[in-house]
Amino acid sequence: MKPLSKAPLSPFGVVLLPIQRFLRLEAAGGIMLMASAAAALAWSNLHPASYAAVLGYPITLGAGGGAVHFTVTQVVTEAFMSVFFFVVGMEIKRELVVGELRQLSRAALPAIAAVGGVVVPAGLYLAFTWGTPGRSGWGIPMATDIAFCIGLLTLLSGRVPRALIVFVTALAIFDDIGGIIV
Repeated sequence: MKPLSKAPLSPFGVVLLPIQRFLRLEAAGGIMLMASAAAALAWSNLHPASYAAVLGYPITLGAGGGAVHFTVTQVVTEAFMSVFFFVVGMEIKRELVVGELRQLSRAALPAIAAVGGVVVPAGLYLAFTWGTPGRSGWGIPMATDIAFCIGLLTLLSGRVPRALIVFVTALAIFDDIGGIIV
């Protein structure tokens, strides 16, 4: 018996099928983050005026007689990053309650490491800028960029132990909490 042939994909399906396959990859988020960061760095350095114009582009949401005004930058920092930190916080809560960090001894190590991640960069910054007006920026080098940290870990997932992923994620979160406190 001859096998049934597949029906040809519609033009819409031809475009969507590879995108769906890519988005199902565990590393898709990390790949998109790294590619977006590379594109943003290139764009902001090659044509800074257009980059700044897009980030400052006004967005208005209105209903009835009211309206709220935002810029693209505000939408990214206030909306998207809030959702990102909420999701990461929920993952860490799960790890603290039922996962790798449920024992105090396991949660203490990334917290202690984060103290080093806060104190050492701030100390180095102060050592190099002491006596200059720039020393007041000592809090800036303290924060770990948690989005890139997690993006890189998703690229490596499957090749590194889950405990390492949890440790580095917890370290980055504790480090960011220290940066926020300062």
